[in-house]
Amino acid sequence: MRSVTLASLLVSALMLQQTGRPRARDLGIAPGALTPGPLNAITDVADVRVGQVTLIEGDSVRTGVTAILPHGGNLFQNKVAGAVFVGNAFGKLAGSTQVQELGTIETPIVLTNTLSVGTAVDAVVRWTTTQAGNENVRSVNALVGETNDGTLNDIRGQHVTRDHVVAAINGARTGTVDEGAVGAGTGTVAFGWKGGIGTSSRTVRQGASSNETWTVGVLVQTNYGGKLVINGVPVWKALTPQRGQPGAGVAANADRSRRSPDLSRRSAEGAKAEGAEADGSCMIVVATDAPLDAKNLQRLAARAIFALARTGSTYSNGSGDFAIAFSTHPSQRVTSATGPQTRTVLPTESVSNLFEAVLDATEEAVDNSLLKATDITAGGRTIRAIPIDALQALLKQYGR
Repeated sequence: MRSVTLASLLVSALMLQQTGRPRARDLGIAPGALTPGPLNAITDVADVRVGQVTLIEGDSVRTGVTAILPHGGNLFQNKVAGAVFVGNAFGKLAGSTQVQELGTIETPIVLTNTLSVGTAVDAVVRWTTTQAGNENVRSVNALVGETNDGTLNDIRGQHVTRDHVVAAINGARTGTVDEGAVGAGTGTVAFGWKGGIGTSSRTVRQGASSNETWTVGVLVQTNYGGKLVINGVPVWKALTPQRGQPGAGVAANADRSRRSPDLSRRSAEGAKAEGAEADGSCMIVVATDAPLDAKNLQRLAARAIFALARTGSTYSNGSGDFAIAFSTHPSQRVTSATGPQTRTVLPTESVSNLFEAVLDATEEAVDNSLLKATDITAGGRTIRAIPIDALQALLKQYGR
């Protein structure tokens, strides 16, 4: 197994202390051979900012907002190169058609729940037009994605407001990113377990003789299903989500797995339950400081979608699987200039390492979204976080 950097261990220790649940690397889960950035987060890409608002109210509101800002300046006046890749379009990604047409992103990227997309678009437009320098702006392409958190959240109540979205944007910061049942991941479910927000990163050195190092960072909102695989281990064969009152089923399931995770005797009931969890969605945001144009950013986004297969995604009919990718490289910025501009563009022959980086980072981000999540109860129903002890026992059985 590849060694984990001291900086990554320190960051993981800090986040473990904050939530009591581990990240993937705390359990020795480190997909691929590349090294993560210092934070192992999308914010390892310089100046990328993340803000989140978590809504937990009463017995039925379990939702929120996650905002990703490609840089801290005026995004409309300094647009970043961007692209979208759609794995399965059963979902809503507002603003995607203009991104595909022009290859630029001009607003914060906002993630929320399905029925709050309209509210988020309204908020992003209003926020953008009030920024200094945008007084004469008459067209804004707000980029808003979603997953449906209706299993745990009173989604029909449309509890996300414009103020919540603006608060997430204004609160966006560099540094560590909260994961699990936070922000847009508050009410999400993945593989029958509690899903949520997860993030990871990788660094890539360009050529043996080059001193240039690029970073790829990924953030996911997991709300999809299939047959869960972690670190190459078919978790779905041994660990089946159990629902009910808090604490009732997790301990029994975890204890059973610790005693004898016999993968050959998975029950028919467990198989049926797992199949029922296939629908859902996953939103992926990919950031890089590499000088990629829109075409290669689309190819990078595609690899993020491909990475979901490593986690066991079945890309079901009802799963909306979308990836957004952008480059923060200064030469790729689009301003109001009308004359020719000089660009630095990484040639297609040099992007394979970046593809490897996004595959590994996406896989680990999904793992982090599951591992950092906690049990969430709403309306008398509990969606449990994957039991850490049982998972560790299973990984050990496979020599992981």
